[in-house]
Amino acid sequence: MVKISVFLCLLVSTIVCFSVEASESKNEEVTKKDQEVKESKDPEEKPDLKIEVVSIPEKGCDKDSRKSQRLDVLSMKYTGFLENGTKFESTDDHNQEFSFQLGVGQVIQGWERGMLDMCVGEKRKLTVPPHLAYGDIGAGERIPPSSTLIFECELVKIDDGPKPTNVFTEIDADKDGFISRKEVSEFLIKHSEEKIEAESEEHQKVLDNIFLHEDKDKDGQISKEEFSGPKHDEL
Repeated sequence: MVKISVFLCLLVSTIVCFSVEASESKNEEVTKKDQEVKESKDPEEKPDLKIEVVSIPEKGCDKDSRKSQRLDVLSMKYTGFLENGTKFESTDDHNQEFSFQLGVGQVIQGWERGMLDMCVGEKRKLTVPPHLAYGDIGAGERIPPSSTLIFECELVKIDDGPKPTNVFTEIDADKDGFISRKEVSEFLIKHSEEKIEAESEEHQKVLDNIFLHEDKDKDGQISKEEFSGPKHDEL
C-alpha cells in the first residue's frame, strides 16, 4: 500500500502511483534475525514500530549480500490490513509491484524504517502505529483516523536510486520560503502527464488534502519545516 505519502504521494498519486501518503524519512538500523521482533518506546510513550522477519531466502541473504539501504529503489509486494483484519490495499489487486525510493519521503515513516536492511526475497510483517502512518487524520475512506496498520511485505528487487531533488525549492516559485496553494497547483499541473483543469473539483480536492496534511498551523501556506517531501539537495 502504502503509507502510501502525505505531500509526495498525494502529489504522486495525481501524477503516477496508486498508493498512499508521504512523510519525511528517518534512518534507523534494523538488525535482522529470523522471527525477530523489535519493540521500543519513544520519550512520549507512543508505541513504536514492530518488525517481524517472517522468512528469509535460503540463498542470497548472508552478510555479504546486498541489503536495502537509504536511496535505493525498492520493488515490493505487500498487503495492508487494519487491526481488525480488514484489508485496505494490496499489490495483488493491481497485479503489479509497488516501487519507491527509500529515504526520500515517498512512503510513510513505518515503511521508511521497516524496509531497511532487507535482502531480496525476504518477507516481513510490519505493525505501524498511527504516528508512523496516517496519524489523527487517516487516509480516505479505507484508513480511519488513528489507525494502526499491519503490512505483510516481500522485497522483490533492489535498484540503485537517483539523487533526490529538492522538491520544496521546485514548488516555491517565488523563493520566499513558503509554498502557496497557487504554487502547489501550478507544480501539479506542470508535472502531470494528463491535462489538469486548475479549477476542476477533483484538482481542488487534491489541493485541499495536501494543505490539510501539510499546513500544520493552518495559515494558508506551507513552510519548509511543515513540508514532508524532499527538501534537501542531498539527503
